[in-house]
Amino acid sequence: MARLAAIDIGSNAIRLRIVDVDPPALGAFGAGWDPALAARSTGAPGAPRFHPFRDVHADRAPVRLGHDVFTKGRLEPGVIGAACEALRRFRTAMEAAKVDRYRAVATSAAREAQNGDLFIERAAREAGVHVEIIEGVEEARLVQIAVRERVPLGDRTALLIDIGGGSTEITLLRGREAVFSRSLPVGTVRMVETFLEERRPMDVGHRRLIEEYVDRVMVEATREIVELLGERAGSGVDLLVGTGGNIETLAELCPVPGASVEGRGIDVGAMSRLLDDMAPKTPEERAQIYGLRPDRADTIVPAATVLCRVARAFAQPRIVAPGVGLKEGVLVDLAHTHFLGPDFRGEAAAVSDACTRLGRRYHFDEQHGALVARFAERLFDDLAPRHRLGPRDRILLRAAALLHDIGDFVRYEGHHKHSYYIIIHSDLMGLTPEERAIVANIARYHRKSPPSMDHDNFRALSRDARAKVKAMASILRVADALDREHRAKVAAVSGRIEGDTLVLEVQGREDRALEEWTVIAKAGMLRDALGLDVRMVDATPRSHPPPVAA
Repeated sequence: MARLAAIDIGSNAIRLRIVDVDPPALGAFGAGWDPALAARSTGAPGAPRFHPFRDVHADRAPVRLGHDVFTKGRLEPGVIGAACEALRRFRTAMEAAKVDRYRAVATSAAREAQNGDLFIERAAREAGVHVEIIEGVEEARLVQIAVRERVPLGDRTALLIDIGGGSTEITLLRGREAVFSRSLPVGTVRMVETFLEERRPMDVGHRRLIEEYVDRVMVEATREIVELLGERAGSGVDLLVGTGGNIETLAELCPVPGASVEGRGIDVGAMSRLLDDMAPKTPEERAQIYGLRPDRADTIVPAATVLCRVARAFAQPRIVAPGVGLKEGVLVDLAHTHFLGPDFRGEAAAVSDACTRLGRRYHFDEQHGALVARFAERLFDDLAPRHRLGPRDRILLRAAALLHDIGDFVRYEGHHKHSYYIIIHSDLMGLTPEERAIVANIARYHRKSPPSMDHDNFRALSRDARAKVKAMASILRVADALDREHRAKVAAVSGRIEGDTLVLEVQGREDRALEEWTVIAKAGMLRDALGLDVRMVDATPRSHPPPVAA
């Protein structure tokens, strides 16, 4: 058993949940556990399930961290102080409960605030809580984990919508695989702060304004989802799943009659009628009539608006409300790490899938990227005694190798710089912002000039990250050179270190002189980064002619 805690620092409130959880076991949630597939910290297909969490303690602080952030760009000093006070209380509760592990995550308000770093520093200094500001794509990943744990998806196509105070995360699942994920700046607190006069009812004009804003922000994501659905687009998705505090409240106010295997749900028709009734009322009137908390009474109307627009776009009469959210995803993720340790194979698969989806969006040469990635991984392994990097770094090198030529979509000339720009500004599920920056820089330096402190993108990295970029970009240069013509003339490569020389044993077609010349021409960076010259030998198996008869 482990005692775990999750702290969700949202734009509208800060929440703590402490639970006891048992290790995954045969029969958990009625499903068998395959040890070979057990270590799946990303919640991928085959992940073990845990017995229902046993609650130890829960707390909620109505601190609206998003107040003024979405209009003025900064966290107010008083709000930071209130948040730190709440975190001090949470820290005391975790110490009293003797928590084994915890994770505190902050979402869009801290993410967008110019002084978000100040909040992180004060939380550590004043409350003793390490807070991690996560991106929208990580937020979506954690919510997915929670939903997968609770809802039996089978092979159905499900659209997940997580409505927060500052953003809304939309994810399309086919079975347990995420095929699309996007974080959109459509949050309840954001809309209240931006469009609505505080504590006032919503008139017809403001309601139309919010509807148009939601439609405008969601139009591209909706289009991409419809394209992914293909022939299924006419019938929509199989399941629409909503998460977040407002969804739970709407499920109580507009329940779907009868229970279902997925859990309780929201009747969309009833929600639309409720929205018509709620919108003209003040937050105080909503709180009194519908029994809402004050910090829910003003955000529920924007939340219901988003849900109604999404449900209408995908022709869904009901929305499943499984009763889980970000903090539950954090807890499941912690449980995987605690009991099973890191699953680098599962993490690599998830990151590779995200890179492939991004590459296809920009029509990249998928065959070339996959081949270069295979070469780069083999060289990474063979050079391990020299570079001393870890398995997580191997995942970053693979990502950069897959996407190193994605900048061709913009223009071949200078495409390495365009690759950097596309990667650094894209959501790649499974990578932290720092890791994405490392991947972008590795791709940036797969050709032309080596890394330099004169380059803003390289100088912005930490010292450790700069060292990793130099080592892995030098490996990528060699791997890319082995497929110089994008014609797979080299079928396989392996390396061995002899003194200060990397001996590359190459197998493939005989007409690969250009590839071999390019390897030597691009090996200078490997010499600088790892102190190795390069020598190539032909290791292609040759068939022996039959012996000549005497």
